[in-house]
Amino acid sequence: MDPRPIGVFDSGLGGLSIVKQVKRLLPREQIVYFGDTARVPYGNRSRQTLLHYARQDSRFLLSHGVKMLVAACGTISTTVDETFTRSLPVPYMGVVEVTARTAAETTRSGQVGVIGTAATVRSGAFERAVTGHRPGVRVHSRPCPLFVPLVENGYVEPGDPVTTLVAKDYLSFVPEEGIDTLILGCTHFPLLKSIIGPVVGDGVKLIDPGVCVARRLRDFLEEKGMESGLSAPAEDRYYVSDRTDDFEAVASLFMGDSWSGQVEQVDIDAF
Repeated sequence: MDPRPIGVFDSGLGGLSIVKQVKRLLPREQIVYFGDTARVPYGNRSRQTLLHYARQDSRFLLSHGVKMLVAACGTISTTVDETFTRSLPVPYMGVVEVTARTAAETTRSGQVGVIGTAATVRSGAFERAVTGHRPGVRVHSRPCPLFVPLVENGYVEPGDPVTTLVAKDYLSFVPEEGIDTLILGCTHFPLLKSIIGPVVGDGVKLIDPGVCVARRLRDFLEEKGMESGLSAPAEDRYYVSDRTDDFEAVASLFMGDSWSGQVEQVDIDAF
């Protein structure tokens, strides 16, 4: 058993959708979350800058005695290499690799779709990761830039006419390409599952990165004997690098009833 918390970091607050699924599957694990809201987005930064950010984010979470690090940020997940992960004193997990593996194992038709931000699609990260796990699978990626502002403005209710119209336009490639497995390649997109699902139909499996990470975390902790062993859920801790205004509203949007705890602003440059 290991009662230390799990550290999760992201370029902003979208990673809270990952935390939601982790808390749902592992309610007795304590989470320390860091959202680098002062420097979001990470997608347009150089590799050298991203590695610097990853080191700072990791050092901050390690200062809280975490037993494991989870990069909820897709950009970081595809930027850090083995040199970085080997330098860490605790295990590390990136969201892209875990999600891609699930998609590769799920598809029956060998046609996988990826939707994400323009930066994620340009990177080709999911394509490389999926085909790395299962050569021969075809990966079809499409940017869906309007989904993020729609989520952040609350257009997430099932059947919302605005988001449904946008989804029908963005997702027309899914039936055209015979896709049976669709990766929700942005941490905002799981909030739209109740809209995306009906648009693509029951024959398409939606791959939620948060669910993938939570399941892999559960399996890993069990394999290593690192479960918390706590008799009751510990209070989670949340930190951001910019002001804390409106954090509770955003956290409630991403996490619903899973949200609880306190949020503090930190000077990440001190790490």
